[in-house]
Amino acid sequence: MNNDSEKRSVLPEPARVDIRPAVPQKATKPKKRQKLFNTAKLSGIGLLLIVAVAAGFGGGYLGSRANTISGNSPISTEAKQQIVSSEGELISEIAAKVGPSVVSIDVTTQTTERSIFGNRQSEQQGAGTGVIISQDGVIVTNRHVVPAGATSVSVTLSDGTTFDDVDIIGRTASNDPLDIAFVKIKDTKGVKLTPATIGDSSAMKVGGRVIAIGNALGQFQNTVTSGILSGYGREVEASDGNTTESLQNLFQTDAAINPGNSGGPLVNLTGEVIGINVAVADANNIGFAIPINDVKGLIASVQKNGKLERPYLGVRYVSLTDDLAYYYNLDTKRGAYIAPSQNGQSSVISGSPADRAGLKEKDIIVAINGTAIDEKNSLVSALGKFSVGDTVELKIIRDGKEQTIKLKLEAAPSDSQ
Repeated sequence: MNNDSEKRSVLPEPARVDIRPAVPQKATKPKKRQKLFNTAKLSGIGLLLIVAVAAGFGGGYLGSRANTISGNSPISTEAKQQIVSSEGELISEIAAKVGPSVVSIDVTTQTTERSIFGNRQSEQQGAGTGVIISQDGVIVTNRHVVPAGATSVSVTLSDGTTFDDVDIIGRTASNDPLDIAFVKIKDTKGVKLTPATIGDSSAMKVGGRVIAIGNALGQFQNTVTSGILSGYGREVEASDGNTTESLQNLFQTDAAINPGNSGGPLVNLTGEVIGINVAVADANNIGFAIPINDVKGLIASVQKNGKLERPYLGVRYVSLTDDLAYYYNLDTKRGAYIAPSQNGQSSVISGSPADRAGLKEKDIIVAINGTAIDEKNSLVSALGKFSVGDTVELKIIRDGKEQTIKLKLEAAPSDSQ
């Protein structure tokens, strides 16, 4: 298998997507945008694999331990070695605990190549990572790991056990900023699977220690790296030059991740999954993971109904921060801002629940059923707590005045397999 890598750039402009757009990455001044790049694709076999890693800012576990031991006094070489040794042992323990829940996913995809001589069918092979979430074989991964057109999927456990009969339960639509898919092993052959422990991503703080576990290049050997959570609420566009993917409300971390690790878990120091790795910006050594709280609603849907159902409003929005509120000249500094239309695309999807309920561009959604929308509780994660068919109450700010709107959630469109 030839595993070359190919650059995908994370674009600075707001995304135009079905559900909501990506937000411009800002530097210190609100009107500056930071250009990022992310690696993708095991290109020798043609399957696009976005991998996630991210850059950190601020002190981590090692620095805080050093201060705890020595206060303001210089720390001895022996004490430093003891800290490093203790941290290494902790990471090894977490890797041993979580490792059995991490799998390799091999995918064959049928593609059509067009030329002056006509169309020609060809097969492409690719590999990514997944996380076991139930003992009956349900696995969560990224949708780009199991793209539309996939004709066969196999799963290999950390001990080398391989399952060739794997179903794709469903994936979010290609223009949905939540890059998630689910697959299921049809027959576990009596093998006892180890589901991962799901954590609470909203409890994570910037500077908190995180560990990334994945399957390097689809070679059935888990890789383990550590770093810190350096940011949250990141919203970017990722492009490989041919296609563009909008990603929203992402964690940023500097835990290094290798090609083929898309769909792998980002875990905390207790071994709980708090994110799913999704994209890397290698030019600045930064990358991204989807907070697990944004995925919990989909996990519940798959486990309850055996299919992926994602409730949606049908708006394109940006998650407000101080900088973005300044950028858009808004008094309200937190919430989901339905930004003005761009390139002729309305930010309120025609015929969507939001459209029928009367939501308008420049409205700011500040709460759903009393839960505030802010940098640690995005609109995506708030919606994930509800099911398709639920009626919710939105608190919005329109023209500086607070209003309440009720609407019934519908299922977001998904890609066909």
